[in-house]
Amino acid sequence: MSDEAWRRGVEWLAAAAPDPRACKRDWDRGDGVALLEAGRYWDLLSVPERLGLLALDLLWQTSSPLPGPTLVDTAAERVGFFLPPDPGSEWVGAGLRHAGKGAWVAVPPPYRPGRFLEWLIPPDGSGALYPPVILEAALRRANGTLAVLAPLVD
Repeated sequence: MSDEAWRRGVEWLAAAAPDPRACKRDWDRGDGVALLEAGRYWDLLSVPERLGLLALDLLWQTSSPLPGPTLVDTAAERVGFFLPPDPGSEWVGAGLRHAGKGAWVAVPPPYRPGRFLEWLIPPDGSGALYPPVILEAALRRANGTLAVLAPLVD
């Protein structure tokens, strides 16, 4: 990613903070994580790590442009997909957590990890997000694959 894309990614992500300047300072100091409000510029769908990584792999294979911003929490073993904000959205499934309006999400800067949070695909400032229908299809396919593989690895 170019330096310009990094800068655009920082500006785009920091815009979700109550004080974007303070957010950028928090990223550069301390533990490098800021709390950002979901539901304004993006929502976040957090899924169990195995499901999320497999879905991301499927999306990577079928998408002509790169998929949208994707975050991994190695401590919680979860993957977060950034979606367009949708107050009426209802994601149903074992282990799925949807963060929309009124929710806060811990996020590192696009240019480095912070604590246990790391970007698998950092935001590039373009505003590209996962289309919910495409993400849902990838999650369904990944879940089906995991269901078939579960008896083999247990």
